[in-house]
Amino acid sequence: MFYELINNKRNEWLQSADCTVRPMLQYIEQQGMMRDAQIEAIKTYLFLKIACKGKPLYQLFAEGYFNETEIATEELTVETRHVLETSKAALALFQYSCLKDKNGRQLAPELEKFIRHHATEIDYERTLLDIFYGVTYTDYLFSLPMGAGKTYLMAAFIYIDLYFAQNEPDNPVWAHNFLILAPSALKSSIIPSLRNIREFDPLWIFSEVEAKKLKRLIKFEVLDEQKSANKSNIIRNPNAQKINTHLLGGNALGIVALTNAEKVILDHIDNSVDETKILSKEEMKKIEVANELRSVVGKMPHLSVFIDEVHHATDGDIKLRKIVTDWATESRDFCNVLGFSGTPYLDKAERTTIGGSFTIKNTNISNVVYYYPLMDGIDNFLKHPKVKHVDVSSEEILQNGVREFLNTYKDTIYADGTCAKLAIYCGQIPTLEDKVYPLVADIVTEYGLNPAETILRRHKGNKEYPEPEGSEAAFGSLSSPLSKVRIVLLAQIGKEGWDCKSLTSVILPHEGACPNNMVLQTTCRCLRQVVKGEHETALVWLNKTNAEKLNKELKQQQNITLSDFSSKPPVEKKHVERFSRKEVPSIDFYQIRVQYRIIVIASQPDTVARLADHAILCKRDKALVTIQNMEGKVTGYDEILTGDAELHTFRWWLHDIVRESFGTLSMSELTKHEALLKAIYDETHANPEYDHYLIRSMIRKAFVPKRDFTIIEEVVPDEASILSLDNLKAIDVADLSLIYPKEDDVREILDWDAHPEKGEMSAKDLELIESMKKIPGIPQEAIDAALAGIQSKLPKDPHPERLQTYHYLPYRFDSNLELGYFTEALVAVMKERNLEYYFNGDDTLTEFKIRTYRKTASGHWMYDGLYVPDFLVVSRTAEGAIDRICIIETKGEGYAPKFKERLEFMRDVFVPKNNEQYKRDRFRFLYLEDTDGHEERIKKTIQMINEFFK
Repeated sequence: MFYELINNKRNEWLQSADCTVRPMLQYIEQQGMMRDAQIEAIKTYLFLKIACKGKPLYQLFAEGYFNETEIATEELTVETRHVLETSKAALALFQYSCLKDKNGRQLAPELEKFIRHHATEIDYERTLLDIFYGVTYTDYLFSLPMGAGKTYLMAAFIYIDLYFAQNEPDNPVWAHNFLILAPSALKSSIIPSLRNIREFDPLWIFSEVEAKKLKRLIKFEVLDEQKSANKSNIIRNPNAQKINTHLLGGNALGIVALTNAEKVILDHIDNSVDETKILSKEEMKKIEVANELRSVVGKMPHLSVFIDEVHHATDGDIKLRKIVTDWATESRDFCNVLGFSGTPYLDKAERTTIGGSFTIKNTNISNVVYYYPLMDGIDNFLKHPKVKHVDVSSEEILQNGVREFLNTYKDTIYADGTCAKLAIYCGQIPTLEDKVYPLVADIVTEYGLNPAETILRRHKGNKEYPEPEGSEAAFGSLSSPLSKVRIVLLAQIGKEGWDCKSLTSVILPHEGACPNNMVLQTTCRCLRQVVKGEHETALVWLNKTNAEKLNKELKQQQNITLSDFSSKPPVEKKHVERFSRKEVPSIDFYQIRVQYRIIVIASQPDTVARLADHAILCKRDKALVTIQNMEGKVTGYDEILTGDAELHTFRWWLHDIVRESFGTLSMSELTKHEALLKAIYDETHANPEYDHYLIRSMIRKAFVPKRDFTIIEEVVPDEASILSLDNLKAIDVADLSLIYPKEDDVREILDWDAHPEKGEMSAKDLELIESMKKIPGIPQEAIDAALAGIQSKLPKDPHPERLQTYHYLPYRFDSNLELGYFTEALVAVMKERNLEYYFNGDDTLTEFKIRTYRKTASGHWMYDGLYVPDFLVVSRTAEGAIDRICIIETKGEGYAPKFKERLEFMRDVFVPKNNEQYKRDRFRFLYLEDTDGHEERIKKTIQMINEFFK
């Protein structure tokens, strides 16, 4: 988050008298053609170029350009204070370590601690240089999400530099010529989008006179020629020749060359080795041709290098960084490198050692100078997405995702004439061809669409599956109103640089549909807005694995940090003693027990009747779909049918039934009932609402004697203690935040347990009061005043709640929700009532566990495990026995769906059955969610107590 420090100083500069470009920025905003993300990036760019003189980042931080921390109030040792007061680099690193993310968490508390205690051991300038990759030239990275207009921002930077270069031709800060590089792997997708720079109108940022002048200066060159013919003896690089043509005049200005990194990163000749002896002539020719282009590019005066999707330049197999470094060190007037990326983080964390022993780990690209959050773009210049993920098979995800897309967007035509489109990503070509395409083709046919027109298969082909004929041209024209394609099936293509604004939906149905670190980018392909300012929606379907990767990337982007890692000592666990405080009587209650007994109904199968029974047409179960936004926050839940729609022929279907019987059923037995089976097939085979596997199973059962089972529901008495003393032992925990009460409070409570007389009047004081009562004529007010005076001097119990809770100490809660609710209820509810309130959620200590069951789709009971309630509120009889019990359960929103069936069991079965046995209202169940909020939870608790504990 170094960019936060830059942004703070940038904002100060923009408001200061030193900012000379305020009219220019006001003009850009008034024109209204640039997005807010682009305008803010331009502000940062001008600040770094003008106020910071375009210096390298490590130097800017080392020279204290962004320092603002006041250390006068810091508690520091003499040595540390001296270092921070005399070293701007030290203060910069210390300032960084104290930064907090948007959630208020400190970025690098261990780094701060290390600086405080080892300030004199650190080479601060060396550390800053290492953090910024040892780069001594100017290298800035601008991070904007997909759809923010990075290519137009590049164009704006080019025109800005040319504008100032004309006025200050000798100022090395402003570039005269520009090279735009795309990563090698993305040459086919990114180069076309970079050509959009041609479309940028300088009128958006400069007056008409200046815009026309600048437009005439620009000379575009797309370096996409083949290096030379294979059989040519002439070693000439045609791309190098294009640049040379502009350099011949000696005063090159306004060259904008676009190419992919592959053109410039081939291994150059190592002068220390006579490679002519080990390489063929063809290999030598390729190397010389590549060297020629690199050499010519390096001669472009006042060169600025733009790297799109710069995160690829950090890959180990791309040598782009080395080439750029060569240009920067070999050319005296090299200007800068500007990177652009929507994903400014690394595949693998990079480590920096500080002070010889301490190590920080950087999971994000350090040289980000400007960052625009993805969430700020949604409903601004991006579509509003609905993200759904579910833990079912990829076929089921495809079924539901494709159907929802067609139901929602089948008739959507945007203002530019393009139709809404869906992209389905497949990890491998065989998966696309053999599994996904047939399934999707069946669905679109069902919706009355022609698969040949509606579906485009796009991949590069392999030995088994050639590249689909005409697919490249069709893919390139998807943004045309003439394209009839609605669904694009992609394998190993289309994850970056694909600009199709009418893409409205994305499905990642299985693991490996895209690389692990590209789920976010791939998901965002469908977010580009078609019509500026319009509220447009998008739909994303993911399997569980890809959803986890997406949320990991979202968290990584939203919490960009330099984290302290490897030299951090192991987490120190704290020893927590636990104590039994008060004896709570065992709770008697009734458990529900369900047993199954098999019954033979018939000795012979009644196949005809059973095949004709409509009950054989079983419907599918439903799976829970989680809906989230692009912050990773769950916004709702839905249900979908599980299972596959089957489109086999009738004969193939019969073979499936026989095959799945494992030899217990023959084809000849099936064909005796062909008419009945054909009726079942015709009713169900193409309908996704039916559970085809279960129907085939029911058909096989029709050929064996019918058996059934009876369900015996029993209500059996049980008794349980809420504290197992055998298990109450000391524990070692790393985090004390969920231990309550704290150690000092525990000691106080135990002390008052041992000496309750501390709060009571002594015998002498009691005798005094009694003697006063016997003296004739003393008013009652005097006696009361004497009594109050004595009591005021007595110690006050600091924990009066101890009489109503804490059957053992301390409690260890599972979540902040549990801890918060416990303390809330103690203060607001239990204090004024003669009730007891216990935490029961530690399953290692309580025996009060409830057997739970859930109803299956067929209506049968299925055992669902032991449920351990969170809290118990109890009242007692005059004799001290447990009278009434309210079971309280707290659940976070993310866990609520999984508790749904247990909630129904507790409310509809356990509580009614128990109260029926006791012939009174003895049990109550209260369910609370974190979405209720503090006040609502307390309100519900008070309402329960007033109703139940009358």
